[in-house]
Amino acid sequence: MTEKVAFVTGAGSGIGREIARVLASKSMKILVADINMANAEETVSILNKEGGEGAAVYCDVTTLESVQEAVKESLAQYGTIDVLVNNAGWDKIEPFLESEPSTWKRIVDINLMGQIHTSKEILPIMVEKGSGKVINISSDSARVGSSGEAVYSAAKGGIVAFTKTIAREMARHNINVNCVAPGPSDTPLFAEIGSYNKGITKALEKAIPFRRLAQPTDIANAVGYFASTEADYVTGQTLSVNGGLTMA
Repeated sequence: MTEKVAFVTGAGSGIGREIARVLASKSMKILVADINMANAEETVSILNKEGGEGAAVYCDVTTLESVQEAVKESLAQYGTIDVLVNNAGWDKIEPFLESEPSTWKRIVDINLMGQIHTSKEILPIMVEKGSGKVINISSDSARVGSSGEAVYSAAKGGIVAFTKTIAREMARHNINVNCVAPGPSDTPLFAEIGSYNKGITKALEKAIPFRRLAQPTDIANAVGYFASTEADYVTGQTLSVNGGLTMA
């Protein structure tokens, strides 16, 4: 993957930062797209220290205009985008009947519309090149549900369906579109779930065959596979990374 360029949303922290690190270790230049520029710059600094290369780009995925500006800046920086990783996400853990429309909108705007916005702007670049890789981050909650995450689960389910359809449309252009669905992961979002559902961590560790939550690197490595040439004949797929908690 020498000289490839990856645009990674939400790469300023957590799973997104680990994705940036894994792809950089595979000789990719990373566009660290995030709404928090201080975090994005910190990720770039980490990449540089590890021998990689990257650039911080401000991107609010909830607005098409912001994505357009981020893509324009990215092209000015590196000239192309070969890999798109739609990682940016957000949720508020609460029972559905206690949630409000403003929260629903924010969840859908970030988790679903954000991926639609970036795809709309970056896929034409890949079509012109005649190649590309798109990796969308969903969640196992899209498949099995998750208490306190009703609208989030619905948005993540939308990502799975979106991935399959775009994979069909883009295959003629030699563009692979796949999805990674993390299970329970050791992230700040899961810490919120733990505060909502006491004892959930220990219960899950007993239920997961590997007896642990996923680490950000576990998710990032799956993204690295889909971004590699080894996955050239894989498209429209959703890969659960959950330690065997659910199996299909």
